[in-house]
Amino acid sequence: MKIKKVGVLGCGLMGSGIAQAAAQAGYPTVVREVEQKFLDKGLGGIGKSLAKFVEKGKMSPADRDASMGRLKGTVALQDLADCDIVIEAIIENPQLKKETYAAIDKIVKKDAIFASNTSSLTITELSMATARPKQFVGLHFFNPVPLMKLVEVVRTILTSDDTFNTAFEFAKSLGKEPVACRDNSGFIVNRLLVPYLLDAIRAYEEGVGSIEDIDKAMQLGCGYPMGPFTLLDFVGLDTTYYISDVMFNEYREKRFASPALLRKMVLAGRFGRKTGAGFYDHSGEKPVPFDRVK
Repeated sequence: MKIKKVGVLGCGLMGSGIAQAAAQAGYPTVVREVEQKFLDKGLGGIGKSLAKFVEKGKMSPADRDASMGRLKGTVALQDLADCDIVIEAIIENPQLKKETYAAIDKIVKKDAIFASNTSSLTITELSMATARPKQFVGLHFFNPVPLMKLVEVVRTILTSDDTFNTAFEFAKSLGKEPVACRDNSGFIVNRLLVPYLLDAIRAYEEGVGSIEDIDKAMQLGCGYPMGPFTLLDFVGLDTTYYISDVMFNEYREKRFASPALLRKMVLAGRFGRKTGAGFYDHSGEKPVPFDRVK
């Protein structure tokens, strides 16, 4: 099957990024949100993102306008009916995802592929909400989608070869570097990354080093672009907490269990950059380590 038209469910941070990537790659793209205000915000973000590409000389004004012209925003599921692939990027709520898939399964043409951008839920569980589990894959993009090259292409035990190969080639056509993954919680990246982030929190709890020194050590000692606490604030402490909970429930291994401090930070509303405060205070010009809690 050849992908000619793309549908995206959700126009938040990830959904808008996926829609932008598809439109930039030349695909007519329909992005759906539940309310017009969310849609307007997401499309506005895409416009700003494309404007930055133009400012930096990475895209011409004509290409920017053409990309925006290929985008259609909607609040109606029916507008996804003739899409060849529909990529879901809504909130990480399994029940809501399954309800949404069940709804679009009756609307979108029968030979279309469904994909989920979930970072932690099992693709198999989501696929069973539809009558097309053979045409169901995971397409896990990374934030920020327009800049990050990796896409994890996840196949279940039911995914057909044609579906997987089509999804893999589609990811390539977006200018991404796809990797093949099995349908295990966390896939490749989060299965390795989440225990590292949780262990950094444990090291801080145990007094191994300060937030700033642990970050500096991993940057300079391992050549990482940012330390674990800076990354935690970027990803979101609430997101990390949720993912670790899902992974612990599947694997039942201590390395996936959330440290007490992470739970306290989430309960306190310190989610990271999105709230202006996490392991660093982001209210000023420069992040300030939050070393008060140990």
